[in-house]
Amino acid sequence: METYTNKQVAEITGLGKNVVKAIDKKRLQERYTMDGKEIIKPEKTTKILGIDEFKLHNGRKYATHIIDMETGHILWIANGKKKQVVYDFINHVGLEWMDSVEAVACDMNSDFQEAFEERCPHIQPVFDHFHLIKNFNDKVVSEVRKDEQRRLYDEGNIEAAKALKKTRYILMSKRSTLQKKERDAEAGRIIHRGSTLFGTPDVIRKAGYEDKNDSLLKENALLFTLDLIKAKLDEAYKDTVEARMAEKIIDIMDICEATGNPHLLWFRKLLDNHFEGIIAHATFQITSGKVEGIN
Repeated sequence: METYTNKQVAEITGLGKNVVKAIDKKRLQERYTMDGKEIIKPEKTTKILGIDEFKLHNGRKYATHIIDMETGHILWIANGKKKQVVYDFINHVGLEWMDSVEAVACDMNSDFQEAFEERCPHIQPVFDHFHLIKNFNDKVVSEVRKDEQRRLYDEGNIEAAKALKKTRYILMSKRSTLQKKERDAEAGRIIHRGSTLFGTPDVIRKAGYEDKNDSLLKENALLFTLDLIKAKLDEAYKDTVEARMAEKIIDIMDICEATGNPHLLWFRKLLDNHFEGIIAHATFQITSGKVEGIN
């Protein structure tokens, strides 16, 4: 069955976007709510839930939704991103309904994790690769790069410091991503069309990403360690046996500890605090991707 967005329906029917939105809202209310307010309790149970918060229109407030990961159906939406959202959902469906749930895919929002553990301790939170890597890139790779650049300037190694400028994306990227960019460059891929009106040329993908990355890793032992950890995390998340995945995560924690670097020590603590939910990925093999897609 073909599906269309509200915008597409408006274009096909000639109706205004607000009219289509109002019709769709009424349809959703009739199907999923009672009196347009209270969400209907799901009849079918599920083994896997997904939960995620998202920003509302003004960007300063949040709402949270909980979905059935097996069907993709939205089970709950509420304002906020705190424990109360989870408590309200559990009260809505009931503890008997929750007994069938085995795991919940979520990011590293400790409120969600703690709320499920408090009310339904049998449910296993599962933290996926994406959120772990995002934390690693934002809080470790980015900060280490800036620290190293400052250190090199302070030591008078100006050329090496300049070499680290505009390398944040390269250092955060997987090897396969850099290799794809190299292939695009060889093929002369256009990444931005020029304009005859403004006299601007097409922008062609440049080469050299992988060579630049290799050069940085060769010259800086700490950056090499970051790349090694990323590769090891990628390998750990491919494992389907919790005991083996646990060994790989512990190995990464030991590497972080050995560096003595404050950012890597922070990451080691993050792995330690979320250890059970990380290695649970080997058993459940779920991600928050479906929930993020609904966002």
